[in-house]
Amino acid sequence: MQIQPQHADWSRLRDTALMAEEKGVDVAFTWDHFFPLHGEPDGRHFECWTTLAAWAEATSRIELGALVTCNSYRNPDLLADMSRTIDHISTGRLILGIGSGWFQKDYDEYGYEFGTKVGRLDDLAAALPRIASRLGQLNPRPTRHIPVLIGGGGEKKTLRLVARHADIWHGFGEPDMIERKHRILDEWCTKEGRDPAAIERSVTVKGSPADLGPAFHVLGTRLFVLAAGGPDFDFAFLDDWLAWRDENNAG
Repeated sequence: MQIQPQHADWSRLRDTALMAEEKGVDVAFTWDHFFPLHGEPDGRHFECWTTLAAWAEATSRIELGALVTCNSYRNPDLLADMSRTIDHISTGRLILGIGSGWFQKDYDEYGYEFGTKVGRLDDLAAALPRIASRLGQLNPRPTRHIPVLIGGGGEKKTLRLVARHADIWHGFGEPDMIERKHRILDEWCTKEGRDPAAIERSVTVKGSPADLGPAFHVLGTRLFVLAAGGPDFDFAFLDDWLAWRDENNAG
């Protein structure tokens, strides 16, 4: 589940993560923005990484992460330290989701240089090795290899970064689009000397598993993400997806 931290008070945001854990959801994601993306543009909103730290303390089983954090907003070494700290708070449940950033209002309002899409991707390419290096130097070390999730479907730069650095790729789109992205990612893996099977495939889904599940599953997708914002966090098909997941895993 991506629990989008917009238009809700903190107690609802916390309780929705707890509900996800109680129901058996595998991962609770938030996002890394400073303002709502939908509805009232200056509505209620909460920050990503402090939310993750609080969820880490409040929960005990569910994995946690950002879908995705913006590389532009934090020094890469600092982001590594934040990730390591939440890894310890959660006893090894953090997924480090990261991307190059795109929402210009965040940049303008908080004083970050927006630059260009190519420039932001180049910054992400430079940041990923720094994050990995800092994680190896911290004391104490992370409790596990923190999985890196990279979001985005750019075929020339983003998917190449996925092939080099990621444990999980997250995409958006219909099955035919995802099939194309998987094929290009596999090609980049071959060029980078990486086993394509080492990268888990993830996608945001809208609707019921009967409509979408088999089509994505046959393509190799194994992480299915439902998204909703506040104040109500209406995950209409959550129970259906959980039942579908359990049936497939049992088979």
